[in-house]
Amino acid sequence: MEIIYVYTRKRSEFGRPCSFSDQPAKVNVDIPPDPSMASSFILRNPVDSYVQHTSDMSEHEVNTERVEVESRGVNHVEGGWPKDINPQEVEQTIRFRKKVEKDENYINTITHLGTLMEHCVKQNNAINIYEEYFEEEEMAEVEDEPPSAKTINVISKLTSFFDVLLSKRDPNVMKRTATHLSWHPDTCKKLAVAYSSLEFQQNMKDMSFDSYIWDLENPNKPELVLKPSSPLVSLEYNPKDSHVLVGGCYNGQMAYWDTRKGGLPVEVSAVEVSHRDPVYGAIWLQSKTGTECFSASTDGQVLWWDIRKLSEPTETLILDITRKGLLENALGAVTLEFEPTMPTKFMVGTEQGIVIACNRKAKTPPEKITSTYSGHHGPVYALARNPFCPKIFLTVGDWTARIWSEENKESSIMWTKYHLSYLTDGCWSTVRPAVFFTTRSDGTLDVWDFLFKQKDPSLSLKVCDEPLSSLRLQDNGCVVGCGSKLGTVTLLEISSGLCTLQRNEKTLATAMFERETKREKILEARQREMRLKERARSEGQGTEVEEKPMESPSEVLDRVRREFFEVIEMELQRRAQAETQHLRGKVPGTGRTDSRSRDSLPWGRGRGSAPAFQVKDRAREEAAAQGEESQLPQDKEEEEEGAA
Repeated sequence: MEIIYVYTRKRSEFGRPCSFSDQPAKVNVDIPPDPSMASSFILRNPVDSYVQHTSDMSEHEVNTERVEVESRGVNHVEGGWPKDINPQEVEQTIRFRKKVEKDENYINTITHLGTLMEHCVKQNNAINIYEEYFEEEEMAEVEDEPPSAKTINVISKLTSFFDVLLSKRDPNVMKRTATHLSWHPDTCKKLAVAYSSLEFQQNMKDMSFDSYIWDLENPNKPELVLKPSSPLVSLEYNPKDSHVLVGGCYNGQMAYWDTRKGGLPVEVSAVEVSHRDPVYGAIWLQSKTGTECFSASTDGQVLWWDIRKLSEPTETLILDITRKGLLENALGAVTLEFEPTMPTKFMVGTEQGIVIACNRKAKTPPEKITSTYSGHHGPVYALARNPFCPKIFLTVGDWTARIWSEENKESSIMWTKYHLSYLTDGCWSTVRPAVFFTTRSDGTLDVWDFLFKQKDPSLSLKVCDEPLSSLRLQDNGCVVGCGSKLGTVTLLEISSGLCTLQRNEKTLATAMFERETKREKILEARQREMRLKERARSEGQGTEVEEKPMESPSEVLDRVRREFFEVIEMELQRRAQAETQHLRGKVPGTGRTDSRSRDSLPWGRGRGSAPAFQVKDRAREEAAAQGEESQLPQDKEEEEEGAA
């Protein structure tokens, strides 16, 4: 066997070094032109010639082999025992310990190490080696740049492998909507998207049922094609096992996938025990096994499942707010909310604009529905708790986004202005407590920062021309994914100012939430007091009210028309009197107050904390009413003076 050793050294490390020096240019050969040879040449016109002073080079690329690095660790439960000692035998280990403790080397070693350890402990007590001397400076200083976002990726939906080869768009005549997005829990480089058409009775026979898992590094081809028995409306990664996903189908079934086993579902729930309507919400629960989840549908049911046994749900709740448990009275669920820090509580947004707060651990089904919140004119499309203040939650529905406190049941504490287009989805920022996102049906993404601006969103970005249907933010808060009605998923990178925690932002946001909650409590108490007074007044006149006959619709219309013309006639008379006084040269008294001026003022908040999230100022309306009553005697005195 021949052994060869190869030694490599740089040229500069051996031999005589090359030394170069500057030298002026000099002429070695000079050949003057010969006029006698001019007749031998023919002038050619035009003449194109080129001279290349550099040598021709060829380009080569070399790609080294990819090295995959994997981190591994070893946990030593029992170690250091001699071969003749069984660590499982307690008597043998105790006998061996006593033998070692009596050894002089052991005692000397412990004494030596004890002295060193004592020195380190005393030094640590005297000087905190982990003390942060520049804690305030470590806070990232956000540049004074305007809020912005840029598109970093656009995923167009494909339906089969042939579409990938031919680079085609979705060939379906009826485009499918990207109904739900879910980011990979471990890496933010994968995105699971559920595709389905939610327009009733408009599904084509040849429409694809597939949904996809996309790798953002290769957006031209889905990493995995999920093939359910019915189009997926919701799809969620398991936070404990990133290979497992659960999905809710359009026909009400529940299914789960293991990406290691391919695109076909591992198990699907039976139709007779599943939902009767599309499953709009499916969320994983915090459990020891990591296999439990629950789902909600517009059939008015919330079902709990264990994916190890999808043959039947483990628990059922009917969303009947009358607490009778009747399915025909149940409200249809459109969205679900679950906060892992509150394992027994969850919330449901319904088609009727009502948010239902539930407690799973209640003893009886009626007690599981703890409270309701009503404030939207249509379905609640998004429902999310603030990650920094769990008692505060966000709802998106109709034309507004509203912020609620669990302590106020009658009304929200803040809300946005009414937009011209419908709001379709929303979520809180994962890194900033005062920032949330909303999507609209005109293809616009709005980013709200109510510590910076309350009347309008801090950033409005036109993402696409078709309506946006779904929204999901990465855990780092810097990248947001928006799904559209035509199945296009757009990924946008948010500017650093909107995804970097500001100094004292948690304190300021919490203070604002508490202040608005307290304000709303005062207004609710005042409104209840007014209701009691009105009820007592109506009960005092109850007999008279009962004696009044019921008016027919035509009589009501005649009475309203008559009152309307009386108001117009009184207004004309008032204007005529004002003109006659003006012609006589009399100026009306300055103490007179026109009640209409108060009504014509733009309605808003009385405090400058959050002027755009309009809070109902009932106290101001009462003060205005009292002011009008106190003004009547003054007006009468002025009329008497004018008559005199």
